[in-house]
Amino acid sequence: MDPLTLLRDYTIRNSLDRIVRVNDEFRFGSDYSFAATIETAYRSKHAQQTRRYTLETLVHFITNHHLKHTDYIQNARALRIPAVTLPDRKPLLDYLTGKVQSSDSIVPLDFPNINPQITNLDRPNLHHDSSAAAAAAAAEPLVSESEGNLIELIRAKEKPIKDREAMLVFANRDFYSVLTAATKRDEERQRTEALQRKDNIVAKNRIESRGFSTGEDANKMRKMGEGVPIILVPSAFSTLITIYNVKDFLEDGVYIPTDVKLKQAKGGKPDCVTVQKKFSRDRVVTAYEVRDKPTALKSDDWDRVVAVFVLGKEWQFKEWPFKGHVEIFNKILGFYMRFEDDSVESAKTVKQWNVKIISISKNKRHQDRAAALEVWDKLEEFMRSRSH
Repeated sequence: MDPLTLLRDYTIRNSLDRIVRVNDEFRFGSDYSFAATIETAYRSKHAQQTRRYTLETLVHFITNHHLKHTDYIQNARALRIPAVTLPDRKPLLDYLTGKVQSSDSIVPLDFPNINPQITNLDRPNLHHDSSAAAAAAAAEPLVSESEGNLIELIRAKEKPIKDREAMLVFANRDFYSVLTAATKRDEERQRTEALQRKDNIVAKNRIESRGFSTGEDANKMRKMGEGVPIILVPSAFSTLITIYNVKDFLEDGVYIPTDVKLKQAKGGKPDCVTVQKKFSRDRVVTAYEVRDKPTALKSDDWDRVVAVFVLGKEWQFKEWPFKGHVEIFNKILGFYMRFEDDSVESAKTVKQWNVKIISISKNKRHQDRAAALEVWDKLEEFMRSRSH
């Protein structure tokens, strides 16, 4: 199978995550591998007549086609990958995603003129284990000398493909690192769960140590101290922070778009996600629950809600047990995430609310950590004021 057809097939099946680059080649699952710089059958109409897009260019384009063209060009230049021209973007995207079945930009690669009728290779009875077939095979060769030359021409154009066993053979590498990485992740998960249980116990002990053991005051303090604090995020995908990517942003300080996380997700949508401030020097780290279904919260759960990421729309708070956004943001800390180069109009409504606007870059991922720290600082300051 040629690389252009294979890339189109993987795009239509939403299997681009199975295309992995290893050194100077792309591997399509465990079945095919091609050199990154191999030319494909797709030729640009707006460049030299002989210019064909390489597999490297097409893979980079289809995985970054959501970027603006200027951002895409800059990204391609930074990686030193030839870019797809602006006029070619839409017809190429339509073909790779299956919107059109063919394109006049597809010019098959030239192969030597060969005779397709190699009759001796298509004998139906050669695989039968019979004396007649054996005698026929011994009487004449499978291919003639001229046919053998044609086969050599075909093999000269072929790319050897690795099988599953060959894929597991690497020089100076074993799978011990895979085992240790898996073990490390399991230990990290166990530590997280242990810290969460410890936080609940510490909060409970603090309440009892302050002398709140009976009466209405004790019940009020227990409501604020028991259980894990809740952070609400919108369920709409139009917002930057959702239940799919909130853990990467708050725990690791990295923003990953929701559509990317959806492709990586295994299983259904989670009802609740637990996050912690991992990049902290504090010995006691508080765990938070992140949810995106306010209607599923009970009255006791609302006492644990400490923060919310807002959409900037009033209807987000339609069924909340508060009189309006003024009361909400007096009791709950509000955040609004935006890209730093978005228009001012997008945050016009939010600027009238008592919320903190957090700006991140569309492309500079090294700046995400500072934005995540800003969220944690405001949240921890709010939690301290709430406990007094």
